Amino acid sequence: MPLRKGERFVEVAMPQAYSPSAQKPGTDDYRCFLLDPGVDRDAFVTGIDVVPGRAELVHHVILFQVPPASIESAQAHDDAEDGQGWTCFGGSGLEGTDTSLDNAPWIGAWAPGGGEGVLAPDVGIPLERGSRLVMQVHYNLLAGDGADQSSARLRLAPGTKDLDALETMLLPAPVELPCRPGRQGPLCDRDAAVADVQKRFGQFSGAASDFLNLMCAGRGPSPVQSCSREITEPSTIRAAAGHMHLLGREIKIELHRPGSKARTVLDIPVWNFDDQASRPLKRPVRMRPGDELEVTCRHDQSLRDVLPAFEGQPERYVVWGEGSTDEMCLGVVLLTRP
Repeated sequence: MPLRKGERFVEVAMPQAYSPSAQKPGTDDYRCFLLDPGVDRDAFVTGIDVVPGRAELVHHVILFQVPPASIESAQAHDDAEDGQGWTCFGGSGLEGTDTSLDNAPWIGAWAPGGGEGVLAPDVGIPLERGSRLVMQVHYNLLAGDGADQSSARLRLAPGTKDLDALETMLLPAPVELPCRPGRQGPLCDRDAAVADVQKRFGQFSGAASDFLNLMCAGRGPSPVQSCSREITEPSTIRAAAGHMHLLGREIKIELHRPGSKARTVLDIPVWNFDDQASRPLKRPVRMRPGDELEVTCRHDQSLRDVLPAFEGQPERYVVWGEGSTDEMCLGVVLLTRP
């Protein structure tokens, strides 16, 4: 899409190629890279085009904002590890940039099927002058190996432009997918499966499954899980997306209002891991305090028998985890506030 009036392109890229590696027995590498977009005045991000250098290896890319006050901390993380970047399972690991469910400081994200995303002409993501970016890249080494040098092109509009600020709200739900009847193995025990996730990705990721069950009043072992979030401020949904991994079957986001019929915000009845682009709403959905947003996912263990990624992988009780053969249930809602 051509630039609109007042917009300009800014390109950022990993300074040099990076060869991902995973700590055994894991097969995933999460690496964060500190990038300087050279923003010398306040701006709005109005479009993003992430270009993975090795699309077959890249599971996802997330761009986080790093405000000027957090740059020193980010540089310290970068300097603390050999080579460029740092290991960053879960989030960026930086104060001021990690995920808040109500307002995740994302510039944007890419997953298979994504292309350039251009925002509606009346909205933008504020980017403070002097900010940096963190590019988090999740590499799936089941797909091979080799060096990657991913990049992104940002579409920027002047910060003086009259645009509504676009925010990201995250809606995670538990994953509690037991082994199928008649299938056995050490990791079919839930405690063992959670301990395995923790071993591969650290304490924070290992605790995620129990935290989500507590936060969402989880229903226990089931292929279908959901979670509701109460809305506390007036806001308007402009776009939505879902994220699951390879065992996902369907995902839905609904808005519930007391005394009213549920309104569908996102409905993907046949999940396609290679088509995870966000979907702009044809008609924005207004929310008010007391409403609830609910995400619901269905996963299916039988896909282990047909997908090449699971060849040679042990049967397991599947919980929330960072790896490509673990699972997630995540709704992503892009909204504005009055």
